[in-house]
Amino acid sequence: MNGNLLFSYFYGDMNQISILPATPGERDWAAALLAATDPWLTLGISLEKCISTCHDPEYLLFVAHIDDEPCGVVILDPRGMAGAPYLKSIAVVSRYRNRQVGAALLTFSEEYFREQARHFFLCVSSFNEKARKFYENHGYEFIGVLQDYIIPGASEIILHKRI
Repeated sequence: MNGNLLFSYFYGDMNQISILPATPGERDWAAALLAATDPWLTLGISLEKCISTCHDPEYLLFVAHIDDEPCGVVILDPRGMAGAPYLKSIAVVSRYRNRQVGAALLTFSEEYFREQARHFFLCVSSFNEKARKFYENHGYEFIGVLQDYIIPGASEIILHKRI
């Protein structure tokens, strides 16, 4: 693992989640993870679009690791909504779900911007009820709805947290 450790989180019996900036190879790994996971599958977001997003220099991309193995990713837009930071995407490898990786990535994201911003935003797809509950359990509140925003019949729900 490289020496650019930004965040380390311990869970359970001293298991460690480390979060680092993505390497070039991890950007492609992250794109593949996103493209093969819901909500991106349901939204019809292609691998090519995910690759483009993961290599876009406007976004910050960080990867969570357990035992030096990538297990989750978060993509942040520093000026994403009303000039405030925005969590663009977050995904966790299926075998690492329910092991606090998503919570560590979310906490990392908030801490990353805490000194320069008061507000943090994200959107969650209307059909992704488990994700919405996850965010609400971490203090995010409903702001509004973008109806039929990406695909017909599904809305994007805007959530906000004061950080």
